[in-house]
Amino acid sequence: MPQTGSSHTQTAPAQRRERSRGRSFAAAALAFAVVMLGTTLPTPLYAIYAAELGFGVVTTTVIFAIYAAGVIAALIVFGRWSDAVGRRPLLLAGALLSAASAVVFLTAGPVWQLMIGRVLSGLSAGIYAGAATAAIIELAPRGWQGRAPAIATAANIGGLGLGPLIAGLLAQFAPAPLRLPFALDLVLLAPVLVGIWFLTESVDVRAGTRLGLQRLSVPAEVRGVFVRAAIAAFAGFAVMGTFTGVTPSFVSQILGIDSHAIAGILVAVLFLTSALTQIVGRSQLTERSLIVGCAVLVVGMAVLVSGLLVPSLAILFLGAIISGIGQGLSFSKGLAAVVAASPSDRRAEVTSTYFVVAYVAISIPIVGEGFAAAHWGLRTSGIAFNIAVGVLALIALVLTLVAVRSDHGPGPRHTASRGDHSM
Repeated sequence: MPQTGSSHTQTAPAQRRERSRGRSFAAAALAFAVVMLGTTLPTPLYAIYAAELGFGVVTTTVIFAIYAAGVIAALIVFGRWSDAVGRRPLLLAGALLSAASAVVFLTAGPVWQLMIGRVLSGLSAGIYAGAATAAIIELAPRGWQGRAPAIATAANIGGLGLGPLIAGLLAQFAPAPLRLPFALDLVLLAPVLVGIWFLTESVDVRAGTRLGLQRLSVPAEVRGVFVRAAIAAFAGFAVMGTFTGVTPSFVSQILGIDSHAIAGILVAVLFLTSALTQIVGRSQLTERSLIVGCAVLVVGMAVLVSGLLVPSLAILFLGAIISGIGQGLSFSKGLAAVVAASPSDRRAEVTSTYFVVAYVAISIPIVGEGFAAAHWGLRTSGIAFNIAVGVLALIALVLTLVAVRSDHGPGPRHTASRGDHSM
């Protein structure tokens, strides 16, 4: 009997700790999803803003690209902070920035206010890209540790996909389309902030730890792998940037369909397909999956070009699905290859550099497409852009095939990718 009592005494605290970890794990995953949802809420609303404020596709793409600038700034400035001060303070700061962005959009008037809202949103996403992913993996209960990277992927990319879906449906079927989505976002952020406040800290914070900028560099021995993976990531994120920034204009101006819901669903399909692909394919071999991802992305670009030439909503949806599969595989497996090839003491800076390349792809190409659309039309610029992205994906495919044949592929042959560093 004493032994049994002793056993209960020993296991009760452990069970309480496990339940606390489980609650914190769920809170971190919810926070990740809601914060990323907020970053894509404006997507189907840009057409309404453009009509009310009198701006065109160039301004739309600039507003969107400013978001990427915020993400890059957060990756560089705050990338190492959660390791020094803990996950919880960074998660709290990111959620507060997301709430501030929602308030700015809720009260938005002139274009400059939209730009401020997008910068705040980008900062929140950049903070969560590292801190939330790490927190979910570290806080996973014992039975969920193997699935934690997939949960982080689902929360991240799934949240990005739900944003335009929710905003599009609300804009189409509910009142106050420029207010209600952001009011709902604030409602969702309220329990997120409470959950983060009571979150179990997963980092052993040491007094006197210095804060600093995240260094960006690629060691010489990793550059071959990095270049191939980064080209594929650039192509995939450029597609996501275009979908998020100008899909509403494509739907209304090229297809002649005045439906915010359809625009939101089309964008959501791309993101959700990417998320599902990363989760399902996480255990597949890196090299083979990277090759398949690049090839599928090339096919997706060809389908999207066809959808613009015809034009056809059904073909655009098919192109979104195929492109989502290609983007999900090429990005996640490219990251897996880079991580596997990097020295352990340089892994953080190489990974951060990879993410910066990806988010540059969201900003610069889409602004270029906006200017091209102003001069040559939305359809022509869209076709040219998708062809250019297809060429980039093809280059990444060829480089990877050549590397594999020469037995210098991107990382170990039996490396399985993980979803713990998704967009």
